[in-house]
Amino acid sequence: MKRRDLLKHLELFGCEFLREGGNHTIYVNREKKKSSSIPRHNEINEMLAKKICKDLDIKFP
Repeated sequence: MKRRDLLKHLELFGCEFLREGGNHTIYVNREKKKSSSIPRHNEINEMLAKKICKDLDIKFP
């Protein structure tokens, strides 16, 4: 899955950009008080994308 598509999906479900880490971007779901880090690769493995959605407590696209 493309990184930009995942980020659009996260923002669609109410997740917000929190900060940039060393090699990751941190997103947070303030409503459910959850956070997750997204690697800065152009392609993100589908299993990792599912884990990120699960960490943020949103559905996978």
